[in-house]
Amino acid sequence: MGSIHVLDGHIANQIAAGEVVERPSSVVKELVENAIDAEATRIDVWIEDGGLQLIRVSDNGRGMDADDCRLAFSRHATSKIATGKDLFQIRTLGFRGEALPSIAAVAKVSCTSAREDGRVGSRLRIEGGNFTEFEDVSAPRGTDILVKDLFFNTPARLKYMKTVQTEMSHISDYLYRLSMAYPNIAFTLRHHGNSLLQTTGRGDLLQVIASVYGNAAAKQMVKIDAENPDYTLSGWVSKPELNRSNRQAVTFIINGRFVRNFGLAQAVQQAFHTLLPIHRFPLAVIHLRMDPTLLDVNVHPAKLEVRFSKEQELFRFVETAVRHVLNRQILIPEAQKQVTPLVREHVIQERIDFAPAVAPQNDTFVRETATETGNAYKGYREAAASHQPSSVRSVDRSSIRPEKLPDHAVDWMEPPQTKPEIPKFPKLYPIGQLHGTYIIAQNENGLYLLDQHAAHERINYERYYELFGQPSDASQSLIVPITLEFTSAEAAILEERLPIFAQAGVVLEHFGGQSFIVRAYPHWFPSGEEQRIITEMADWILAEKQSVDISKLREKSAIMCACKSSIRANEHLSQAEMEALIDRLSRCRSPFTCPHGRPITVSFTTYELEKMFKRVM
Repeated sequence: MGSIHVLDGHIANQIAAGEVVERPSSVVKELVENAIDAEATRIDVWIEDGGLQLIRVSDNGRGMDADDCRLAFSRHATSKIATGKDLFQIRTLGFRGEALPSIAAVAKVSCTSAREDGRVGSRLRIEGGNFTEFEDVSAPRGTDILVKDLFFNTPARLKYMKTVQTEMSHISDYLYRLSMAYPNIAFTLRHHGNSLLQTTGRGDLLQVIASVYGNAAAKQMVKIDAENPDYTLSGWVSKPELNRSNRQAVTFIINGRFVRNFGLAQAVQQAFHTLLPIHRFPLAVIHLRMDPTLLDVNVHPAKLEVRFSKEQELFRFVETAVRHVLNRQILIPEAQKQVTPLVREHVIQERIDFAPAVAPQNDTFVRETATETGNAYKGYREAAASHQPSSVRSVDRSSIRPEKLPDHAVDWMEPPQTKPEIPKFPKLYPIGQLHGTYIIAQNENGLYLLDQHAAHERINYERYYELFGQPSDASQSLIVPITLEFTSAEAAILEERLPIFAQAGVVLEHFGGQSFIVRAYPHWFPSGEEQRIITEMADWILAEKQSVDISKLREKSAIMCACKSSIRANEHLSQAEMEALIDRLSRCRSPFTCPHGRPITVSFTTYELEKMFKRVM
């Protein structure tokens, strides 16, 4: 007798359950996605003990008749796929035929469904994969599925479940993403009776973002829309002042499906380049629409990962769209604004950045965000505009010490075709300096504080970035070469990469063994910092395991030079120097953050100042 045999159907379902039903959130995902495919406009989810004791998903979708209700719990049964061709143009969410039977194989399931209100519906019960009851019942239109005692018959799987809080964070996170994917569906999520999510289903994505992240966070979002022949993009991205410690707050919805994709997340991060500090990430909700033939969604059992047929084109499209909208914003944060998301005490989140906090629903939110605070007090500002500062001086560039504020070539950054899209830096009038570190300035709108080191860093970064683009014209030979020492392994790598130094204007020669000498470097390197800059360039080139991107080297080098040559804290400036610094900052391509992503300027509106001093109530 042969050793190969066909598995019993019950065992096969349990094996499939191991692939499809990884944890309680997997059950919620499959059931809610089926409800969405059934064209539900309301989906309610109840959870007990993180989903291990009870999961209930109720919807008002199309529902099923008696025959479909039975078939839905059979292996390989689906209404979403008919032919092999359908796998290459999937337009639904829950197309796997193993989901419901796999869930029923490891839990006690009750399913009630009806096609129309007032008509006879069906109810079936399955325990551990075995049908125990089937009857006709009176039920409202839609489907109500109750899953109890998950993994009751697979104790090994149950043993590896995490804490209730962890399991709830997985469930709530996915429901948050789905609610942002389908703002036209009213979602509710309750755990032990406590409301964790409630959306209105009115189709307003920003209102859903407010429900998930809080009103204060939603008010810091910027709308984004873009389109090309292959892709349509819409959604919201945060201003740089609203950021997180990881990239999990970046949500991508592709053809209605929440997916995780590192390349897309990197594209968004690149769009925020120099606008965010290192290891800080934006908040974004981005919807992408494309022809289903341009992606493959069947590459992961949980369908959370996809494969694109025109990957690099898509990444460039996303990066360009996000950068374009950010470049049109005045990114000066108001010091009085608090953008910390609200957190409910009864939601204990072990992955707080991954599972966003929930804010209570506020029907007035849309109206509040449609009218900015500044517009609400337009009359007040216009009245204040007539009072110009008393100490307005013209900038005397000859009074600026060259070693502190070198001339800044900015014409290359303002081509006529893009100039109208670049927001104008506000006209500021310096009135003093705080602790030799912050410039105090004013205009008709209020008070401003500028970090003088960050401002000068931005000016110098853009200047050096331009200079590194034409290094061969600026190299100067040294009478006494600089000698650098490296390990044997490092020397072997550097010897192969000497042409890369030349592209940055540094002439580096191998002097034998572990030694290298610097024959020349650009004359505009910060005085006294030449050896350190070249050494740091070498360290970065060595750290790149594969090929070295010359544009990245250009950028890294420009940042190093800018940092070394900028004025520091506790360094007092004259009135003319402060005026010149602000003037040159205003002509930068990106005058709102230093090259490390730190804010340069914060503002206190006149209204907020009046409010702090109780002049207005």
